[in-house]
Amino acid sequence: MEPHQDSPVYANYEDMRNSGPASSTAYMVNMGSAGMGPEPAHRVPGTTQQYRGFKTSENEPRGCMEWVVTLFSVLIFIITSPIAIFICFKVVAEYERAIIFRLGRLSGGARGPGMFFILPCIDEYRKVDLRTVTFNVPQQEMLTKDSVTVTVDAVVYYRISDPLCAVIQVEDFSMSTRLLAATTLRNIVGTRNLSELLTERETLAHNMQATLDEATEPWGVMVERVEIKDVSLPVSMQRAMAAEAEAARDARAKVIAAEGEKKSATALKEASDVISSSPSALQLRYLQTLSSISAEKNSTIVFPLPMELLTPYLAKYAHLMGPPPEFKPSPGKSDNLVLDAQAAWPKTNL
Repeated sequence: MEPHQDSPVYANYEDMRNSGPASSTAYMVNMGSAGMGPEPAHRVPGTTQQYRGFKTSENEPRGCMEWVVTLFSVLIFIITSPIAIFICFKVVAEYERAIIFRLGRLSGGARGPGMFFILPCIDEYRKVDLRTVTFNVPQQEMLTKDSVTVTVDAVVYYRISDPLCAVIQVEDFSMSTRLLAATTLRNIVGTRNLSELLTERETLAHNMQATLDEATEPWGVMVERVEIKDVSLPVSMQRAMAAEAEAARDARAKVIAAEGEKKSATALKEASDVISSSPSALQLRYLQTLSSISAEKNSTIVFPLPMELLTPYLAKYAHLMGPPPEFKPSPGKSDNLVLDAQAAWPKTNL
């Protein structure tokens, strides 16, 4: 007689299914927690089955009434077998798992994908979808750490990692996850300043994901991703921030313009020093200016007269002019008329 070989141990039903056994060898699935180690292949009758830290009454001894009801259910199945076959055989898809309860007690682990059998009248089952679920966290209006009212909404992606925990440990894992996501978003936003909330969205989403994943792990829910959709500010705050940004831009523009004027003044001073060292340089510059004006096809050209040409004539006739007369304003004349008369006196005398 060949010695008994221990059955291989798998972490979950997916690993057992993917291994693809070719024969009808019995396999044991380890559903225990990480620190408990694998369970024995043969369980002792009368003990309580344990799945990832929570106990079930799967292997507890059944009472007499339970055995009677079970035998009665089997008898009904035999009598109505042609019709009961279509009722008692169920099918779950590749992305689903079925949890069977027999007389209210857990009957084995998660079933599927494929076909499974239930007894009429005493068995009921619940399907669990393993696909990723997406939901929007409702807009939460809250105060930031620096007492600014903001409205934040987010998107959460989660999936079921343990169907047994999702069915046994929590009444409605979907609603529980949604409520917990809204509460976690409020708690995290309340510990951040407005500037951090606007500039560090990725860090905020990562912290929220880690908090949700840790809280929903006992429920068999794994939060895959959290994204912050929008951060809305009040209209008054938006106007204040826009005015502050506009004032900062105007201040920077004035500083840049002042620096440009300073540099241009320095360049003009250096150019005037170079031109003053050579009198012909001023004439050349004057000719260049006339050339640039004529290139634009203008009909009018302003021809400036150098004051150096009039200097000898003014010096020659200066003694003929005499001192300027004093103009006393009369009660009927304004100050502007007196100033105009003083300005016209040299031309009249010349």
